[in-house]
Amino acid sequence: MALQKEDDCSVVLKSFRFEEKHESASLTISIPEVLDPQYGMYVWPCAVVLAQYVWTHRGHVRGKTVLELGAGVSLPGILAAKCGADVILSDSAELPHCLANCRRSCEANELHRVPVVGITWGQVSPELLHLPALDLILGSDVFYEPKDFENILVTVSFLLRRNPEAQFWTAYQERSADWSIEALLHKWNLRCVDVPLASFRADKQHLAGSTLPGSHTIQMMIIHLKDTEQVKELENATDG
Repeated sequence: MALQKEDDCSVVLKSFRFEEKHESASLTISIPEVLDPQYGMYVWPCAVVLAQYVWTHRGHVRGKTVLELGAGVSLPGILAAKCGADVILSDSAELPHCLANCRRSCEANELHRVPVVGITWGQVSPELLHLPALDLILGSDVFYEPKDFENILVTVSFLLRRNPEAQFWTAYQERSADWSIEALLHKWNLRCVDVPLASFRADKQHLAGSTLPGSHTIQMMIIHLKDTEQVKELENATDG
């Protein structure tokens, strides 16, 4: 259903329903999509996978301070906010249309107090410096363009050094076997733990009442500073 016109493009509201198997708990999130060929204007497959991870761990998320990087339409961040987290949505300060989309998603879900800030990857800006203490950082398909990989990890490393007990939860789509962040993780003193999709019931083509992620190959991982106790605990948990 088209909601309105945005710079001559239609805005369509899509619904995503998250449910708990064998329980009555459920939550529906409404996301406005702008029908325009811009990266930040659609719900991409990774967003639904990451949101499913947030939903599965909503008890852990509740009461936490959460930042979503490169939020775009903001499905994971909006879900975290509806699950009781104190959420900050961010996208590039150089992409005002993406920041407007974050605000549009907040309005569609009656989240009128969720701040939206411009944070450009790789830049230490006043907005980045003024962030509160963080517990979780979310990033959906932020590893899209290889030219951006290091800037993303510079920002993540900066935030994790300021918040050493925090975690970066991210889902990414495999697009090329030649793309890797392993060397960059080592360079910025970071380490990742892969999370099997089956461990949070995301190993299927349809999630949250949508046709996403479809046939795309999606990976979920959690990034930490190296040599923290959380890394060892997380590895033990995912191995189990």
